[in-house]
Formats: sequence, structure tokens, C-alpha cells
Amino acid sequence: MLTIEQVDLRSKPQIRRFIDIPYRLYAKHPQWVPPLRMDVELMLNKQKHPFYEHSDADFFVALRDGRAAGRLAVLENRAFNQYHGTHQAQFYLFECEDDQAAANGLFEKGFEWARSRGLDKVVGPKGFGPLDGYGLLIDGFEHRQMMTMMNYNYPYYPRLVEALGFHKEVDFISCYLTAESFHLPDRIHSIAERVQQRGTLRVKRFASKKELKQWIDRIGTAYNNAFVNNWEYYPLAQREIKFVVDNIMLVAEPRMIKIIIHGEDVVGFLFAFHDVSAALQRARGHLFPFGLFDLLLEMRRTKWAAINGAGILPEFQGRGGNALLYTEMEHTILDFKFQYADLTQVADTAVQMRSDLVNIGGKLYKTHRVYVKEL
Repeated sequence: MLTIEQVDLRSKPQIRRFIDIPYRLYAKHPQWVPPLRMDVELMLNKQKHPFYEHSDADFFVALRDGRAAGRLAVLENRAFNQYHGTHQAQFYLFECEDDQAAANGLFEKGFEWARSRGLDKVVGPKGFGPLDGYGLLIDGFEHRQMMTMMNYNYPYYPRLVEALGFHKEVDFISCYLTAESFHLPDRIHSIAERVQQRGTLRVKRFASKKELKQWIDRIGTAYNNAFVNNWEYYPLAQREIKFVVDNIMLVAEPRMIKIIIHGEDVVGFLFAFHDVSAALQRARGHLFPFGLFDLLLEMRRTKWAAINGAGILPEFQGRGGNALLYTEMEHTILDFKFQYADLTQVADTAVQMRSDLVNIGGKLYKTHRVYVKEL
């Protein structure tokens, strides 16, 4: 017997049951990286997560004969809808056994939830903020998930979703580089040198977290403004900006955070991180008592860099800012002696960025698809 239950967010056992589902589905899977349980718990906490200051979400579990067979979160991002003039719902945290009836039951509840709020389409996977990652993996299943900002799923997931009438909204492409294959054309180096000699744009590097913290507010403002032309953009509230930046600071190596400044204003940034996905797999969702120590050790061992944030304000694109970003990317990979770099999730609508990544030696190796269904 199949039943669909809404999670009572006052019930710790029901929250735990919702969170536990992927840990069982992907137990010992070599490519899945478990999220930290406390991060998922925060998504279900309407008193603490900044998303709920302007928006809402609810959570559902599919039970087959009393066993949790799947789950789904359905969101209404009112800030996104207001900015774009849309009336869409989002789905996220979808996990399911290879059970079409369970998937159907979950999404029917989601569709009902959306219609009751006057929403006319459902888009996803799309989460609570820009660090959550987008889409279902449709290509590249043989590769390990890069940290937890990029989703992983079994190959049957797209089939479950497409059977419900979902179709492509946008694809997000990820590339990888090897240190040997990374090559910047000489003209990029020349442009970067000329720009810095003119002094109109400068690269700011950091030696410590204390120094980095002095620039945090300006970095947050630039982050909020850099992606205004992107498909997924909406203006983040101040506490959302702080939430994003605080999370970045937790795993940041200051020397791998670069910003581009114009006068005293931050107009571009490059966020690169040590890939600690292997340590997160060993932690199994818990940082304590030993996960945090192992994570710090992994930062010394890993040969992979995760480049998970690169942007420049639109008015400075084409004025040498892009050349500075790419030269700093090169410095990061070479200076820290990384053998590989992952360039995470560039939308297929960002044609120039994708072309640039291929031109500098990037190889396309993962595709995540965001789906849409009109109600």
C-alpha cells in the first residue's frame, strides 16, 4: 500500500525519516557524497533558514507498506517570482526508489500544493539558495559528486520525472581541467597585464581569513549583482547574502579567494576550494567527532580544486575583467599544485562562458538538467 504524508516540521522523528532516505538509497555508493545532516535539517527549519523570510516550502514522504520509498520538497520562491513576473513552484530534495507510483504520488501532492497557491508551473530541481546546486544528473554518472553543491542521482531519476510530463528547462554543464591541459592563449595574458598596468581593474588577494572578513560585505554585494543576467537570478535578501558568504567562509582557503576591484568596489570574484568530497563520504553526514579533523586533512591531500563561483559585474565584462578571472584561475591551479580542477555548473544559456571554458582546455563531463512542467 502506498501513502503520501506531509512532514510535520514539529516532529523530530518525521524530520529524521525525511533526511535518512538518501543515506539508505545510496549506502556505499562510490560516487555519492552525503550532505551534512545539519545542512539538510536547516532547510526544514522555517525559523532559522533565511529563505523563509520571504518564501515558503513543504516536504512530503512516500510510504510503501510503512517503509519510506521517496521524498520531495516543494517551494514557492516569492522573491524569484516577483522579480521575473512568474508564478512558478520549485521542487528539490527529490529522492526515490525505482518506483514510478511512488514518484507519481509525491509529485501529485506537489502539484496540488502549487495549484493551491495559484502557481502555474513546477521547475526543478532548484533549491533554497545559490549553493544548493541545480538539476538532475543526466550525464556523467561514473564521476564522483563534487562536494555537496552539485547533485548526484541514479540514472533512473530522469525517467521517473519525464514520465510525469516534465521536459527540459535548462541544462547546467560542468567541465574539468587538468593542470597539463590548461592553456590560456597569449592574448589573455596580454589583456590581463594591460588592464592591471592601467590600474582601472586590480586583483585583490588575501593572506588570512581576518583580512578576507574585512571585504565580506562588499564581496556579498558583488555576488548578488554579478549574475543579474543569469537564468536562475533573483536579488538575495541581506541575510541570504550573509548566509551564502558565511558558508563559503567555512571552507575557504583565503589564498584561493580572489576578487577584482574597481576603485574600492568589488566588481568580480573567483571562489576556488579544495575538493573535500572524499572526506565528506567518510564523515557520512556528521562533522563530529572526527569528520572535521579528517576534512582538514583532506584539504592537504586532495589533488582536485573545485571552482564553484566566478563572476564579474555585467558592466565590466569585455573590459578585461574576464581575462583577469582566467589568469587568476590559472594561478590558483598552478600555485597550489592541483592536478585537476572542476568548473561547476555553467548554464547552457551562458554560451560565451561555455566557449571560454572549452578554449582554455576544459572537458565537458557532467550535465545536470532542470525540468519544467506546466500545470
